Amino acid sequence: MPVESVFPRLEALLPHVQKPIQYVGGELNSTVKDWDSCDVRWSLMYPDAYEVGLPNQGVMILYEVLNEREGVLAERTYSVWPDLEALMREHDVPQFTVDAHRPVSAFDVLGVSFSTELGYTNLLTALDLAGVPLEAKDRTEDHPLILAGGHAAFNPEPIADFLDCAVVGDGEQAVLEITEIIRAWKKEGRPGGRDELLFRLAKTGSVYVPKFYDVEYLADGRISRVVPNRSGVPWRVSKHTVMDLDEWPYPKQPLVPLAETVHERMSVEIFRGCTRGCRFCQAGMITRPVRERSITGIGEMVDKGLKATGFEEVGLLSLSSADHTEIGDLAKGLADRYEEDKIGLSLPSTRVDAFNIDLANELTRNGRRSGLTFAPEGGSERIRKVINKMVSEEDLIRTVSTAYGNGWRQVKLYFMCGLPTETDEDVLQIGDMAVKVIAEGRKVSGQNDIRCTVSIGGFVPKPHTPFQWAPQLSAEETDARLEKLRDKIRGDKKYGRSIGFRYHDGKPGIVEGLLSRGDRRVGAVIRAVYEGGGRFDGWREHFSYDRWMKAAEETLPAFGVDVAWYTTRERTYEEVLPWDHLDSGLDKDWLWEDWQDALDETEVDDCRWTPCFDCGVCPQMDTSIQIGPTGKKLLPLSVVK
Repeated sequence: MPVESVFPRLEALLPHVQKPIQYVGGELNSTVKDWDSCDVRWSLMYPDAYEVGLPNQGVMILYEVLNEREGVLAERTYSVWPDLEALMREHDVPQFTVDAHRPVSAFDVLGVSFSTELGYTNLLTALDLAGVPLEAKDRTEDHPLILAGGHAAFNPEPIADFLDCAVVGDGEQAVLEITEIIRAWKKEGRPGGRDELLFRLAKTGSVYVPKFYDVEYLADGRISRVVPNRSGVPWRVSKHTVMDLDEWPYPKQPLVPLAETVHERMSVEIFRGCTRGCRFCQAGMITRPVRERSITGIGEMVDKGLKATGFEEVGLLSLSSADHTEIGDLAKGLADRYEEDKIGLSLPSTRVDAFNIDLANELTRNGRRSGLTFAPEGGSERIRKVINKMVSEEDLIRTVSTAYGNGWRQVKLYFMCGLPTETDEDVLQIGDMAVKVIAEGRKVSGQNDIRCTVSIGGFVPKPHTPFQWAPQLSAEETDARLEKLRDKIRGDKKYGRSIGFRYHDGKPGIVEGLLSRGDRRVGAVIRAVYEGGGRFDGWREHFSYDRWMKAAEETLPAFGVDVAWYTTRERTYEEVLPWDHLDSGLDKDWLWEDWQDALDETEVDDCRWTPCFDCGVCPQMDTSIQIGPTGKKLLPLSVVK
């Protein structure tokens, strides 16, 4: 039976909300398939506003991968702002997709991609608006499967009560495997109901179904063990890894937003994974091994993507894009190819030791020359050894000197506050570094209009990293440390006005820390926050620290734990961590040894260029790190007359 669009009811509400265009759909390259011609139907959600969610590469890729398949449809849904939420509740309009405005509850799967844990309350809002029970135990086979993915799914335990299942790792092949399991179950007449479908997914060993695992606790609140409660369910769930990115050149038809979004560009992921070994970086650890897309594969994707979208900028994405073995040839080839069209190129923040002026000039040749962004992360040489960010102050000064001497006027530097073993002095040295940057810039350029912006975020320990055992700095200590730095910068009469200073207070980091390293008991906090009005916790204007602390004080004492137990407490080697049964490919003993190296201020080289350090990933994936060079060049496209 066709599923009716809710748009006639929704349309009447749109004149009464901000940015109604974000709910309309119909973007260039969006897809609407016939409902009855498909037997497996996915609703894909990025749990944030349209302006943040639409450019998300993960959702965009899965949307296209699924819609390419015969008999499968995928539509997108995003979090609605509180103004529309209130009207939807008042007029009984359910959570809908933006493609065909079908109710989310009608789909087989609601797949939610979590880049950050601060989207958890938005998931609950969407479930409630959809008419889907918040807790998995209350759902029937008539409700969609609620499936989590994305980086935050590497520890889904805080939202385990609300999930039916989770996928750890890359999604391209995983969603197709899940689709076939659902298709077979439906074709057989849904034997055994929802429970049987979940069991079929769980026994593959690569889909985590929380209901099939029991968590046992020690008297002091720590986890004793996580154990399968059903025969045939594996003790550990392994991550998915796409090994040949050239076989998955997605998105081929990138979506072009109707409303303003955070990124107005066509993006290509040039490689996946990172072996730099920054100890704070969860993304770098969980996406190993390194898999490069070939220079010719990237060229084909850029060509098709630009033709399909009309964008005037191409983002070359990865965790450390300048580390692509052919980045110089790639940047030059693309700049040459699109010189007449004035297509600009951009990288995410560039590593100080990977920057060179030739690359920078190629990237800006066809676009505007904006500021350069670098991420030293730590203010002192000592703390950079702790975090394994092997960048010296001399490296940074030499790099910015080259940039300022070649016409750049603005540099942005990213740092973190609250890193393990950090002292006030480590943070105050951020100010010293900024002063040296400005002084050097004035010297080499002969100009006084040099700017340096210092941007600081609070450090949050993440699962599957060497810092997963580390204590987190309290919000009060973070704020006090940053206040001292701010006063130091503002007090510098000679350079202070040339240094911009942006920082986040410590409170959101504590909530993120609670959710990052939490276990199933934290689910009670999340639900209480949602019921207390919590929405869009990643947005400063909507975030309420007091709401989170109140919910924690009301729920956690029943379990004998509190917020500090999850955040500012250091873990020991023996402790069972909530995510230990989810296998990221990294050996836990290797992570512990790297944590000890951090405490000893010992640096570790990038294993792409040195002997293997036995992190565990390559043997488990039966692979070796995939790197170039291919020796090929990116040729200009021939003109068809």
